[in-house]
Amino acid sequence: MLSPKRTKYRKHHRGRMKGISTRGSNISFGQFALQALEPSWITSRQIEAGRRAMTRYARRGGKIWIRIFPDKPITMRPAETRMGSGKGAPEYWVAVVKPGRILYEMSGVSEAIARAAMRIASYKMPIKTQFVTNLKS
Repeated sequence: MLSPKRTKYRKHHRGRMKGISTRGSNISFGQFALQALEPSWITSRQIEAGRRAMTRYARRGGKIWIRIFPDKPITMRPAETRMGSGKGAPEYWVAVVKPGRILYEMSGVSEAIARAAMRIASYKMPIKTQFVTNLKS
């Protein structure tokens, strides 16, 4: 699972997911991509599940790029704990995704295979996504 090696601060604020993604909204590496249409937190487990689904479907063909990285720690308090006594301990990591952000890219396979692999990966995501292409025609 993806997580940062070290961070400046152990605990983050939750923040807000306003607006659309200005960075990471263009296809940079591959020919085909999966683009987010809604704002959400995507956990490292969901990112890994999508990656596994795509590689399994492509059968080690082509190349896959993961364009998001979970660098925000999400804290949780133990169950049945009274109020007070500070913020909980970090439990898992999420990537903040805004509409327009490219999640995965793929190349070296046909469009049909890429589309099917991305559809399977989109089922693992907690948001609506779309398949986009960057074919030079």
